[in-house]
Parts: sequence; C-alpha cells; structure tokens
Amino acid sequence: MFDVVGVRFKKAGKIYYFDPGEFPIENQDHVIVETARGVEYGQVVIGRKQVDDNDVVLPLKKVLRIADDQDRFQVEDNHKLAKEAFSICQEKIVVHKLEMKLVDVEYTFDKNKIIFYFTADGRVDFRELVKDLAAIFRTRIELRQIGVRDEAKMLGGIGPCGRILCCSTFLGDFEPVSIKMAKDQNLSLNPAKISGLCGRLMCCLKYENDNYESAKDELPDVGREVATPMGYGRVVGLNILERKVQINLYEAEQIMELPLEEISVVEKVQ
Repeated sequence: MFDVVGVRFKKAGKIYYFDPGEFPIENQDHVIVETARGVEYGQVVIGRKQVDDNDVVLPLKKVLRIADDQDRFQVEDNHKLAKEAFSICQEKIVVHKLEMKLVDVEYTFDKNKIIFYFTADGRVDFRELVKDLAAIFRTRIELRQIGVRDEAKMLGGIGPCGRILCCSTFLGDFEPVSIKMAKDQNLSLNPAKISGLCGRLMCCLKYENDNYESAKDELPDVGREVATPMGYGRVVGLNILERKVQINLYEAEQIMELPLEEISVVEKVQ
C-alpha cells in the first residue's frame, strides 16, 4: 500500500498520484511536484489516501512542496507569456505558409519548455518554424499535434444540450464511442444530431450505454412470443428506460405495455 494524493494540472485533466511525504496536504491545495516534463504546479483533487501497488506507476514521484504565493505569481506570469507566444507563433505560421491551426500555448512551470498545441489535416513540416521560435524565445520548443476532441477540450464551448462541454469540465479521459451506442438507444442516426462540437460522436452516448445493454439482455427480443396474464402475444416494442414490453395480444387483438415481471418468454419447440 502507498500513501498518495491525486494531483490535476489542468481543468478536467487526468489525475496523477504523487507521494505526499510528510507535508500536511489537504484537498484543493496547490503543490509543486516533479513530473516527466520537469517541475510542475498542480492542484490536489484527491486528498491523502492509501492505494494498492497495482494502482500506481512506480517509482512514485514526490511532492516537492506546498505551493506559496510566489509560485502562484509565477503561474500567472506564465499564462501572460503564453498569450504573447501564441500571437508570435500565429504570425510565424502565416510567414511559413503552414497548413496548421494553433490551438493553445503552454509554458512549463520552470519555463524550461514552451509547448505549442495545433491541429492539422495531415503531417506538417514545421522544422523551420521551430527554429524561428527557438531563436525568439531561447528555450526548448515543442510542437504537439492534437486531435479535434482534444481541441474541443482545450477551447471549451456549449454543446447541443445547452451545457458547457463535458470534456472541458469533468471528463479526464476520452472513452471510445461507437455508432452502435446510438442505435441501441434508438437515437436518430443523423450525424448533426449525435455529433458534438468536435464533429465526433458525442461522449454522452457512453453515459447510459451500460444501462441500455443490461436492459437489452433482460428484455425479450422484438418478435418473440411471450405469455402474459391476459394470454399469449408477440413482442412489438421495448421501453428500455422503464423496463417495459409492448405486446400485441392474440386474443384481445390489442397492444399492451406490461412490466417485465408480468411476462415470460415462450420457448420455441424444436
């Protein structure tokens, strides 16, 4: 077992475990930690707790210290510098006539590296751009190509539901979403209705998918013959959310909606 705290570096970003050591760290505190990118500034979103060996990536990196006002000022200064770097990079992209869209710029906490995030339809030869940026900023430069879902997460926006995008508010990871999920939920397969701002299938299709899958396992298939308190009939529709079955009753010659508990599937005779 390991003592850990969960630290997040960006809003709705991934949560990483760090060794809190002897520091009196509380939830929502800001801390300075050592990462693969160098020294970083993050916020504790999971207070001190114990986790199993399988839940951490060893060696577990340590919290260097609890952040103070000077660290916060440095982060604010980094944000200001990042805005300036964004404008300069956009100008250089135009100069070099590169087919790429700059999305965001980030300074590492210790200013040892500037990361430029961009989208593009294909591969981009940005070697000359990197040389120009390195000559201007005199520090390490990294250009990182991201996908459209990552772009939406960084920029944010309002989804078709009228709420702020899930990916920019609380989703730490993108989970696979398939058209089968939309079919299982009887949604319109019109791309305009099931796609998010990023143009990909909406992440929220995943939220209720497990419920629909378990319901489909419990409910009889459309077309199956079933027995009910009012006689035999055939399944013509399913109300998955309420776990009810629409049945065309043979004798009554009408369609009734009954709860799953009141019907039983008639096994076919071989």
